[in-house]
Amino acid sequence: MTIHHELIIAGFGGQGVLKMGQTLAEAAMNEGRHVVWTPAYGAEMRGGPSYCTVVVSSEPIGSPVVATADTVIVMDLASLPKYQTLARPDGRLLVNSSLVDVAKVQTPARCYPIPANHLAEEVGEGRIGNMVMLGAFLRLTGLVQPESVIAALAGTISQRHRHLLPLNEKALQAGAEAVERLLNQS
Repeated sequence: MTIHHELIIAGFGGQGVLKMGQTLAEAAMNEGRHVVWTPAYGAEMRGGPSYCTVVVSSEPIGSPVVATADTVIVMDLASLPKYQTLARPDGRLLVNSSLVDVAKVQTPARCYPIPANHLAEEVGEGRIGNMVMLGAFLRLTGLVQPESVIAALAGTISQRHRHLLPLNEKALQAGAEAVERLLNQS
């Protein structure tokens, strides 16, 4: 089966936007896929605009440029106007409904509101909303296995944050369950 998925993740510095993309890319590489991860962020780092693109394919990737995406993940309201338009009409838009007013979404792509910050707090660590969103993405696409994401995180997370690995796993599961509830409603 041929796989080719283009993803854009947008938010602000400090939300783990780049970490989400990097972790997905690492997990996909570990599963033997071709991957391109392209990070970008504002000069301020924390609080400034931040986004990345990830291309995962079973074939060699001809171009790292993602003009429109199969999936767009928007982590904050400021990113919504620019990035929602980059989701293909037959694609998906995942929005962090903890910070994004879903009524402002205007795209033909299928929208999945995920209360990432709220679910991360329920899991026990408000800073891992990015992993909630990644779990939702994985449930929708099946692009990589959640176990591969945890293994990738274990390989890249600093020693200082290793105690958060079990919470990251719970956050992935919370995101998957949130999407499952949405799918069951439709």
